[in-house]
Amino acid sequence: MAEVLFFLAAIGAVAGAVGTVSLRNPFYAVLALVCHLLALAALFLLLYAQFVAAAQVVVYAGAVMVLYVFVVAYVGGGAGEPLTGSTGVSLRFASILFTLALFAELTIALVGTGLTALDTEGASLEATFGTPAEVGELFLTKFLVAFEIASLLLLIAAVGAVILARRRAGLGDEGEVSVGDVMRRPEVTAGQAEPGSMIEAAGPPQR
Repeated sequence: MAEVLFFLAAIGAVAGAVGTVSLRNPFYAVLALVCHLLALAALFLLLYAQFVAAAQVVVYAGAVMVLYVFVVAYVGGGAGEPLTGSTGVSLRFASILFTLALFAELTIALVGTGLTALDTEGASLEATFGTPAEVGELFLTKFLVAFEIASLLLLIAAVGAVILARRRAGLGDEGEVSVGDVMRRPEVTAGQAEPGSMIEAAGPPQR
């Protein structure tokens, strides 16, 4: 039964990853990433890492993906409209070549280590394996740099999506005045501003 669940979860993880990078609609790409994360949680369960599987579902497939859904909704690409145009032939060929090279490298590394453990029962598990204390200790000692880099990448991706959305939407209306624009005026900073409201500072309404 474990072998069947492994192949189902592995197929789901690979299909979700391929859908994330191949789908042009960002909303469907986020859904494919959610499926990929759920399949990874199933693989973690098969590795007796229950806490990591629960964190994978609650933190990544739950909170982080909700954030990404809000970012996609803010960008406005959920109605079937792709965010970018079609890439050139040279760039597409380079991406396919790089993907195949990376796939070959990972296959050699995984198959090479997996073949040595075919006739064994696998690695021995300690009593504290997969517990929150053990995971926290590894995150704060051995994998601290990778953990912080992953956190920064998630933050940069969210901020970059918001910046791209603002550039895509263009400049605002000429009649729109922000609080920062009003406060940066010389008469306001010198304390000589005439009393009025933000609507009056914006000028006459645009027809």
